[in-house]
Amino acid sequence: MKKWAIHQPPPEATKEIRLGSDLSMLCAQVLASRGVKNIQEAIKFLQCDQLSDPFLTADMQEAAERINEALDAGKRICIYGDYDCDGVTATVILYSYLLEMGADVTYRIPEREEGYGLNADAVHAMHEDGVELIVTVDNGITAVEEAELIAELGMELIITDHHQQLETLPQAKAIVDPHRSDDTSSFHNLCGAGLALKVVAALDGGDTTMAMEQFGDLAAIATIADIVELSNENRYLVQYGLQLLANTDRVGLLALMERAGLKDKTLTSSSVAFGIAPRINAAGRFGSPDTAVQLLLCEDPEEAEALAEELERRNTERKNEEEQIMLEIMEQVKTNPMLLKQRVLVFVGDHWHHGVIGIVASRLQENFGKPVILITIEGETARGSMRSFGGFSAFRCLNACCDLLTRYGGHPGAGGFSLETARVEDFRQAVLQYALEEFPEMPVMTLEADQLLMPQDMTVENIGGLRFLEPFGEGNPNPVFAICRAVLQEIVPLSKGVHTKLKITYGSLAMELLLFRVKPEHVQINPGSLCDFLVTAELSSYMGRPQITMIVKDYRKSGLKQAKYFAAKQTYEQFSRQEPLSPAFYRAITPDREIMIQVYRQIPETEIQIDALYGAVAEMPHMNYCMLRLILDIFEELGLVQQDVWTEQVCRRPVQKKVDLQSSRLLQELRGKGVDAI
Repeated sequence: MKKWAIHQPPPEATKEIRLGSDLSMLCAQVLASRGVKNIQEAIKFLQCDQLSDPFLTADMQEAAERINEALDAGKRICIYGDYDCDGVTATVILYSYLLEMGADVTYRIPEREEGYGLNADAVHAMHEDGVELIVTVDNGITAVEEAELIAELGMELIITDHHQQLETLPQAKAIVDPHRSDDTSSFHNLCGAGLALKVVAALDGGDTTMAMEQFGDLAAIATIADIVELSNENRYLVQYGLQLLANTDRVGLLALMERAGLKDKTLTSSSVAFGIAPRINAAGRFGSPDTAVQLLLCEDPEEAEALAEELERRNTERKNEEEQIMLEIMEQVKTNPMLLKQRVLVFVGDHWHHGVIGIVASRLQENFGKPVILITIEGETARGSMRSFGGFSAFRCLNACCDLLTRYGGHPGAGGFSLETARVEDFRQAVLQYALEEFPEMPVMTLEADQLLMPQDMTVENIGGLRFLEPFGEGNPNPVFAICRAVLQEIVPLSKGVHTKLKITYGSLAMELLLFRVKPEHVQINPGSLCDFLVTAELSSYMGRPQITMIVKDYRKSGLKQAKYFAAKQTYEQFSRQEPLSPAFYRAITPDREIMIQVYRQIPETEIQIDALYGAVAEMPHMNYCMLRLILDIFEELGLVQQDVWTEQVCRRPVQKKVDLQSSRLLQELRGKGVDAI
């Protein structure tokens, strides 16, 4: 269960935005809920219709002059990129432009095994190839040692990057990075490909029109894939870039979109994020990023089809590897349930593919609402990936344990690192100790809702008006609405039981909600129950008529006291980890015989979600979530129930003889601590 935060749009701001525009009321409310105070701020957010002058970015003038000089002099230029979607598209943008201008240009992208960014072997290889000028895209800002080597070998270096700088900048002829401390440009959050597009504009004299028309489709894909904030210039890049992508004549992209099932469909930021970007990324994860570059540069439809098929195979490999890692972690958890009760979830495996452990870490974080670290053992060395949220910074955590690491880096939400295999267990303990000392109360993953949606708000005009907020993505998520105290009328299977339709009544309104990837039998609420939902809303068409489609993000029985629930859940995990509790807590969480019998009667022989069981027993006198979990642990100890800690389900086990509840060691321990607390 996730924590919910339902915002209330300020009435005055809503009124100002509504009166000063033709936006729907719901659209104005969403903007107000997200901190937009007036129509001027709304216009600033919604109406960026061009890229700013590229020469405002630090060193852009110097970079353009140096590259054009090298082009005119016939010097050999190498575009040095990165193996992810942003790096691949940035490479294609700058390489394509220079090739069309008649430059002696090549490109190089390191294989994932080489690691991120410039490396000495690559520098020497470029030197042997006769390269005189290296231009980085999507990397280079931290390549201090490699930059010195490039200078020693007599080559020149220009860096274009969008990552944070270190204290010392590399030695280069120009360093184009909007995050430089001395940068004065108006927008600093471009991805690598967005910056490469601006470099092309600078090479052409500063006019962004040509660069956007020629490479806006690629920049849009990268901006979505790299999860940079979709505001200001990024909003324009994606908004206009999606239009260009829908009409692209790049045979490689056309073949890729067909493989992704996007041919002749309306393209959105979501379809790019889940359809196009993963296939480009798969090249660098399960093959060579050069395959993706070749696809985007390809002009032969037959060759494009073959390359797109190759990326499809790689993407399938990626999915299979993810599932295999998830299965291995599930087995680890079933063998040692305490792994899921730690403040930070740390999982270790042999030869997990380092290209996907970050993706799996993100999935686990979403599933369990905790920071996650995955470590893959590769002989005497190990590599890891971390994902986090809220106030628990991944980078700060890794920095606190840096004495155990050989390399590390990242930001608050994610980090990567390497270490000696012999130190993996020490690292795990150091992470858990850091979390204990710095975060006595760990942050709780929270789902944000823009506002409570009332029955009268659900009009075609209101829901259709949300399109003015598109494109959705980082910093501008698809609006989420709360529906509270609706009555669940019927649970209907969809797609042969893979998905579910929930028929509800909300006030006088009869509605249908779609619940994807949840089987009907796994729905945790029963028909007739008062329920709360978090939903997204969109306008679709059925039989030529507009129709509102509601998709469920989360749901629960109405009346849940979530502050009490999460406090009790934290107490249960603290007790399980044998951390000391406040003395009074032991008496509050120790069940008596009568309440245990009542709980047992509510447990079916078929599996039930523990949260659903809690909803059924929450009104019992003195009941709290911690007590329920302890009761289930007592029952499991005595062989009365079987718990699946991975899916958080429980069911009764067949009992052959009478069981004495008082014989439970866990119950005796609780009672002993309760007596000591008096």
